[in-house]
Amino acid sequence: MSYKILIADDNLANVELLEAYLANFDYQIETAADGAETLELVTSFSPDLVLLDIMMPKLSGFEVCEKLKNDPKTKGIMILMVTALSELGDIERAVNAGCDDYLSKPINKFELVKRVENMLKLRSITGELERLRRYIDEMEK
Repeated sequence: MSYKILIADDNLANVELLEAYLANFDYQIETAADGAETLELVTSFSPDLVLLDIMMPKLSGFEVCEKLKNDPKTKGIMILMVTALSELGDIERAVNAGCDDYLSKPINKFELVKRVENMLKLRSITGELERLRRYIDEMEK
C-alpha cells in the first residue's frame, strides 16, 4: 500500500530535505508552500499524513491543523508538526490545535522516518477499526 504524504512548508530547502529523507520509501508525496494551499491539497490529494510547518504565510500551521481536525471529512488525517518552534508553549498550542505528534527542527532523519512509519501504521489501524465499526453497525440494522 502506498501512503500519501503532504509536506507543508514555505521554505523550499526544508521541503527538499524532507522529500530526500522519505525518498527511499513507497510514498506519494505532494508539497504546499502556505496554509491555504495546504487546505486545497488536502481536499484534492487526500493525504494520510501531513508534515506541517507552523510558521507559514496565509494560514499558520496551527490554523491549518485546527481546520483539518475540526472537519469530520479530514479529522482522521495524521498531522506531524515539523517546526523550528520548540518552546513548551508552542508544543502545547500545537497539541491543543489537534496535532498528532511534534518534531523540532533541525530534523534527525532516523527520528523523522520512524515517526512517519509509526503514524502511518496508526492511520492504517484506525482506518481498519472504523471500517469494522461501520460493518458492525450495518449488521446490527
